[in-house]
Amino acid sequence: MNNPTNNYIDREKSWLTFNARVLQEANDENVPLLDRFRFLGIFSNNLDEFFRVRYAAIRRMSLETSDTEKILGVPAEQLLKEITDIVIEQQSESLRILSEIEKKLEKENIYIINEKQVTKDQEIFIHDYFIQKVSPAVVTIMLNDLEEFPLLKDTSGYLAIKLVMNSGIPQKEIRYAVIEIPNTINRFVVLPSNSEKQYIILLDDVIRLNLNSIFNIFDYESISANMIKITRDAQLEFDSDLSKSLMEKISNSVKERRVGEPVRFVYDQAIGKDTLEFFLKGMNILSSDSIIPGGRYHNRRDYMNFPNLGRYDLLYRENLPLPVQGLSLEGSILERIKKKDYLLYAPYQSFSYIIKFLREAALDPKVASIKITLYRLAKNSQIVSSLINAAKNGKKVTVQIELQARFDEESNISYSEQMQTEGIELIFGVKGLKVHSKICVIERIEDGRVKRYGLVSTGNFNENSAKVYTDVTLFTSNAEILKDAAKIFDFFDVNYRVHRYKHLIVSPHYTRTRFNKLIDREILNALSGKEAYIKLKMNSISDFKMTDKLYEASKAGVKVQLIIRGICCLIPGVKGLSENIEAISIVDNYLEHSRIYIFGNAGDPEVYISSADFMTRNLDARVEVTCPIYDPEIKKELIETFEIGWKANVKARIHSADLLNQYRKRGDEKPFRAQQEMYNYYQNKLDVIAEDVQ
Repeated sequence: MNNPTNNYIDREKSWLTFNARVLQEANDENVPLLDRFRFLGIFSNNLDEFFRVRYAAIRRMSLETSDTEKILGVPAEQLLKEITDIVIEQQSESLRILSEIEKKLEKENIYIINEKQVTKDQEIFIHDYFIQKVSPAVVTIMLNDLEEFPLLKDTSGYLAIKLVMNSGIPQKEIRYAVIEIPNTINRFVVLPSNSEKQYIILLDDVIRLNLNSIFNIFDYESISANMIKITRDAQLEFDSDLSKSLMEKISNSVKERRVGEPVRFVYDQAIGKDTLEFFLKGMNILSSDSIIPGGRYHNRRDYMNFPNLGRYDLLYRENLPLPVQGLSLEGSILERIKKKDYLLYAPYQSFSYIIKFLREAALDPKVASIKITLYRLAKNSQIVSSLINAAKNGKKVTVQIELQARFDEESNISYSEQMQTEGIELIFGVKGLKVHSKICVIERIEDGRVKRYGLVSTGNFNENSAKVYTDVTLFTSNAEILKDAAKIFDFFDVNYRVHRYKHLIVSPHYTRTRFNKLIDREILNALSGKEAYIKLKMNSISDFKMTDKLYEASKAGVKVQLIIRGICCLIPGVKGLSENIEAISIVDNYLEHSRIYIFGNAGDPEVYISSADFMTRNLDARVEVTCPIYDPEIKKELIETFEIGWKANVKARIHSADLLNQYRKRGDEKPFRAQQEMYNYYQNKLDVIAEDVQ
C-alpha cells in the first residue's frame, strides 16, 4: 500500500470528533442534569489541552517550515484554519447546551443568576462575601501606563475592564485594566435562600457586582467588564547546561511554559471593538492566531466541579466499587496471589486492593524490595505514602517516575523530592523515551530464595483517576512474567543494554514487531480457512503502519472489531480496503481507558493487556508494557468484558469517514448501556458465587 492520504482520517479532526462525543453527552437529555454540566466542563478542559499541545505543534510547524509542509495532503496553515472553524462551531453548540441546561435547572428550582438579577438581601451577602473572601485574592492591573503588557496565564480567566473617565474634554479619556479571576476560590457561589429555590452566582459576577469597590478611587462615568482567556503553547524547552540535573531542567522549563506563545484567544463577543483591539495589540495576538468569539463566561472546565446542592437525584447513581472475588482487604493479599492470578477492573472493582498490596509489602518482614513505575499520581497519593512507609521499614524501594508526564511535571517533581528525602531510590527514565508502562515488582525472601509478586496495569497507579477511568490490573506471582518485568527496571538503570523478553512485549524495541506478527498469524489463518479475528480495545489508533496492517488483515478476511474511545485515523467499512473492520467509540459516565487486545489464534485466543495504544509514540518513543494473560479464568473474563463493550447500543458511536458521531442503531434490540452492564456483570459473578456457597 502506498499510503494514499484518503485512506486515513486526520488525527486532529478525529480528536475534535471525540470531543464532540463528550459534548453529545452534555446535550443528552437522558444524562442527569448536573452530570451534563460535568460533561460541558470535560469538553472545555479537553479543548484547552488540545490547543496547548496539538494545535500549538501544528502552529509551530506552519511557522518553522515552508508553506509546502502538509499533513495528509493539507497545508499546516489551512489545517489550523479548519480546526478553528470546527472549534468555533463546537463552542457555539456548547453555549446553546449550557443555556438549555440552565433553563431545565430552573424547573428544578435551581437558578444561576448574574449580578443584575440579585435581590437586595443577596446583594448584601455578595458584598460581604467579596470583602471577606474575594477581594484579598483579586489581582487588578491598570494597563494604560505600563511600558510592557503583563503576562496573562493560560490557566486563568480574566475580566477585561474599560473605564470611561469623567473628564470635561469632548474626547473622553479611556482607561483599561485587567482583573484575574482567582482560581483559589470556588467559581460557583451558593447564595443563602429562605425558600425551596436555590441560587448560584458565578465568581465572575460577584466581581462585576463589586467593581466600584475595586475602582472607587477613579472618577469614571461608566465601566464595563468582559471575560477573556488566553491559551499558550505547552511545549517544554530544555536548555543544554550539563551542570543542571534533569529535575532542575524540567522545573525551569515548566516555569518557562507560562510565557509560551499564545495559540488561542477566546473573548466575550459582547466586548467593545476598541477594548478587544487594545487587548489583542497588547498581547501581540495576530489575526492568523486562533481568535474565537465566545459567551459571557469562559474556563467552563470549572463546571466539572459544579456544586451538587444535595440534589443527588440530578446525578448518576453512584455504583459502589465491588470486591474482587477471592481477594480480601483483611488477610494477606500476597498469600492469595501466590496461589493464582487475579484481575482488578476499576472503577467497577475497588482500587483499594492495589493500596493494600503495597501497604502489606511495606510491613512484611520477608519483603526485601519494591520497584514501581509512576506516571500520574493523585493529590496526597496513598501510593507514595505506602512507598515511603516501605522505605521507613528498611525495604529497598526503587521508583521510576516520569518527570515529563504532561501537565503533571510540577506534581511529580514535588513527589520526587519528597521520596528522595525519605531514602527512596529514584530513576528518571531513559533519555528520549517517556516511561508510560505501569508495572510493580515486589521481591520477597521465601525459604532462602527470591519470590516475586507484581502488578501490570493499563492505567496509572492513581486512586483518584481510578474512580472515573476504566482500567485493568493484573496481580500475579508468575515467575516468568515478573522476571521480564525485573529486566525492564534493569533497562532503566543501564539503558544501553537491550534485553530480550520471553513473555512481556516491551516498547520501544519489540511492540510494533510483535503486534505485526500477531496480525500476520491471523492473516495466515484466514487465508487457510481457519477461524481468524482481532478484537482490540484502546484509547487511540493513529499510527499509519498499524492502520495499514489492519487493512491488510481485513482484505485477507480477518474479522476486526475495534472499541476506540478517542482518535481513530483508520476508516472502517470501506469496500476493498476495510470492509471486515468495524469500529465504535463508547463515551459515558466513566472514561474508557483499558487496553485489551484479543487475537483469535485459530480457536485458541491469545489475550493481552497493555499500557500502549496504536500510536507512533507508544510503539516507538515510549517504554510501554503489553502483558499476556495466561490464567484461563481471567482470559475468559477479559473476552467477556470486551463482548459487553461490543454489544453497546446506548452510548456507542460509529467511527466513520464522515465524522458524524452517529449512534449505533438499536433496531429491535433492547437498550444495552455497556458501563452499567459491566458493573452488573461483576455484581452477578459475586451473586453466583454467594449462591454456590449457600
